Amino acid sequence: MADDVLDIYQGGLDFFGSIVQAVPDGAWRRSSPCAGWTALDVLGHVGETTRIGALILSEAPFDPVEFDPPAKAVDGDPAFWWQQQAGKAYEVLAGDVDLDRVVDSPMGRRSVREGLAFPAADLYLHGWDLGTATGQSVTIPDGAIAFIRGMFEYVPEEAARRPGVFDAAKPAPADATPTEDLIAWTGRDPRGT
Repeated sequence: MADDVLDIYQGGLDFFGSIVQAVPDGAWRRSSPCAGWTALDVLGHVGETTRIGALILSEAPFDPVEFDPPAKAVDGDPAFWWQQQAGKAYEVLAGDVDLDRVVDSPMGRRSVREGLAFPAADLYLHGWDLGTATGQSVTIPDGAIAFIRGMFEYVPEEAARRPGVFDAAKPAPADATPTEDLIAWTGRDPRGT
């Protein structure tokens, strides 16, 4: 995995945060592109993942809680709640992060580099989901698109195309932007048609 995972992850926190801050009043209950989830569910999922990631990076004990639906993780004002989760992650990232250190994670023991890769991708992909649900036009940065594609380059199709990861790829429109092409590859409809 590329050593730029820290930059991609921190950029993802910024990216997702800017979308959260732009959610219009009353939009948190809208349906998202994630089947069965509202915009608030997307926020709850990403915020909880971010919270656990910060604990793992700081080597603090963690006890993952399964919120069903994920919106139940959100306590109080959604934008403020996100700032709290992201703030903990920024704080840890401001220190000296050893990408090769092996840590316990919900997926077992793995290097920090491996452990941050999927949460980094989630910040961008779910940022698109949140933006789409709340009427925002979202363009994923080219560097993040390349990073996400690179992550899955050697992942067997059956591992990537399963519940909780990606649906079967959809055909991208002939005039698709790089963001739309990536979104179609993940099994989402990039234009909501």
